[in-house]
Amino acid sequence: MSNLNLPKLITPESWLRFIKFNLVGLTGVLVNEGVLLALAEGGVYYLYASAVAIELSILSNFVLNDFWTFRERRHGHKVTRLIKFNALMIVGLLVNLVILYVGTEYAGINYAFSNLVGIAGAFLVRYYLSVKYAWIKKGEESVLPPDGQSSV
Repeated sequence: MSNLNLPKLITPESWLRFIKFNLVGLTGVLVNEGVLLALAEGGVYYLYASAVAIELSILSNFVLNDFWTFRERRHGHKVTRLIKFNALMIVGLLVNLVILYVGTEYAGINYAFSNLVGIAGAFLVRYYLSVKYAWIKKGEESVLPPDGQSSV
């Protein structure tokens, strides 16, 4: 049997956080896809354009999640939170890029659509990492070392 605490996972607070995370994610999709299309149409190789687009969407998602989705869970200096979030989201970036490349090069799917599939594929990884490691309530355990700074 698992030590999974289902009542804790399905609280109204956790569902509201999940909905907020999804709404922020939708804005990130718009940033990601918009930057990808603009750069690729400007002549930038689609994988390079995607890496830049993903990073910009990560940064915009951080700002919105930090100030809205996980506001009550944040602690430590905002720059430390940004670095931690960005480092964790690199996993999602890699998942997104692999799906984008495979979909475009091997399945023959247009890069703009492959990118959307990549975003969807990286979604659950990003949410899990955000909840588990990026925004930890003070006093909760994390595998990452605490920064020991006060909330900003």
